[in-house]
Amino acid sequence: MQDLQQQRDDITHIEGNLYQNTEARIGIVVGRFNAFVVESLVDGAIDALLRHGVSGSNISVIRVPGAFELPLAAQRAAESDRFDAIVALGAVIRGSTPHFDYVAGSSANGLASVSMDYNIPVINGILTTDSIEQAIERSGTKAGNKGAEAAMVALEMIAVLSQLDVDYDYEDED
Repeated sequence: MQDLQQQRDDITHIEGNLYQNTEARIGIVVGRFNAFVVESLVDGAIDALLRHGVSGSNISVIRVPGAFELPLAAQRAAESDRFDAIVALGAVIRGSTPHFDYVAGSSANGLASVSMDYNIPVINGILTTDSIEQAIERSGTKAGNKGAEAAMVALEMIAVLSQLDVDYDYEDED
């Protein structure tokens, strides 16, 4: 029996490298509603992708009316087989009606379904905030740019999944 340190040394670690995806094909689906916030998310996502070596010709921006429409656009993008990952960007800001809850929940659930159904990373970069101020903070000021963060998650997921796609031989080695 191996000692504990040897067991630790034998563990396989899989994690993404943000710079190994220079040929990545990224679809960015964007809800236009609350554009004053969303456009900063788009700029942040594109900037992050370009800075990490993704070619501008491999980035497509697909615009839809709002966050509720993002899952359908993401599904069509996934069906097209043109992308290695899809980043969904939008902003749902709470108001005085339950509309916020329906849109935020439906959008998140729809994006998760697309990811699982089409076996492609679909990154939820939809801001769901209680106020306009919170949305502005998350789109490039105090709290960073959540669009850039979503783009980085897409690159990391592409890298992780590409490592998991390798055929491993898991037969016991007695």
